[in-house]
Amino acid sequence: MSQIIGEVFDLRPAAIIEYLDLLRPIYRKTSAYGHFGRNEPEFTWEKTNMAPLLKDKTGI
Repeated sequence: MSQIIGEVFDLRPAAIIEYLDLLRPIYRKTSAYGHFGRNEPEFTWEKTNMAPLLKDKTGI
């Protein structure tokens, strides 16, 4: 499983920051109501767009 994740995601810190666009000033919103389960477009870490690719690669 870790090999598949390594194939699908670039796990270098700079790549994660870029992919999730984490250098935006959005943290005031997260301090008020938390950061999990949010649907606003600013919360890029909630995306599930890679799930189909992971599903295909794992054969699930």
